[in-house]
Amino acid sequence: MMNWNPNCWNEYDDLKKVVVCTPSVLHVPDQQTATDIRWEKTADSDKMKICFNHMVEAMSKEGVQVVDYSNYLKEEDKAFHEQLINRVFVRDLACVFGNKVIPGEAGNTMRRPEYFHAHKIFEQWFDDDHYSIHDNDTVNALENGDVFVLNKDAVFINVGMRSSYESAQALKEKLIPLGFSEIGVIDLPRRGDTMHLDMNFNIAGAGIAIAKSYMRYFPVEVLTRTGSSYVMMHEFLKRHDYEIIWTDKVKHTVADINFLNLDPDTLLISSKAHKKIFHHEFLKKKRLIEVDVDELEAGGGGIRCMTLPIERG
Repeated sequence: MMNWNPNCWNEYDDLKKVVVCTPSVLHVPDQQTATDIRWEKTADSDKMKICFNHMVEAMSKEGVQVVDYSNYLKEEDKAFHEQLINRVFVRDLACVFGNKVIPGEAGNTMRRPEYFHAHKIFEQWFDDDHYSIHDNDTVNALENGDVFVLNKDAVFINVGMRSSYESAQALKEKLIPLGFSEIGVIDLPRRGDTMHLDMNFNIAGAGIAIAKSYMRYFPVEVLTRTGSSYVMMHEFLKRHDYEIIWTDKVKHTVADINFLNLDPDTLLISSKAHKKIFHHEFLKKKRLIEVDVDELEAGGGGIRCMTLPIERG
């Protein structure tokens, strides 16, 4: 059992411990293959590993304990697991809500083995008070790139391509007893660039959210202990003390908006990110640490997608 104390009540407190996974050993050799496996473009596995190492080194230099869960696979599972092309995108596997690690559920069959193996490992890492492999028994699709812990009161979930409304309702039954009072549910369009919420929206520090401009038009259903109601997205964020930076400057969905908060003042961003997004008055004092993850972004996921925070504080 790992000597970890899961603790995540928002997206921006000092990141202390994070889970990652070394990329697959498989290449994506041509555009047709990329299209068929729903990647954006071709990718070389050796270059992916180099990019991954740069990302890990950047976090380690900031004092973050980085744990690669693939090192904890059973020997008989490693040869199979290293062929899973999407295994680097660990964010979807689980989410820490306060002090509770709740496992996700794959929204497509291609990714199910990742969840199966990772959840078995988590069962060994965390005690029964912090984790139960059965906490996803009532969900049918919940990928945590669709999930944001806003604060001790609220969670924001997208129920688009990879997460279901039924799963959001089931998750509510787990979150209310943990002290959360509102679960905001948005339903984004079903497209490649809207696969997960964190391809369209992110938190950039205390009270600061970034969202693609089109999201201004979307309502949010607010699930509570006693029922539900509807508000517009900006109203839901505002009542939880977030101002939204609406942007139409996103040129590359993943590189531009899929960043990671290392602490309240520091963002780990892709070297390919469109820097004008960070020129906003709310962001101009942020310390930006750039890392080249271009080869990994070919898979349609960025730095947030490739990191699973376990402890902040």
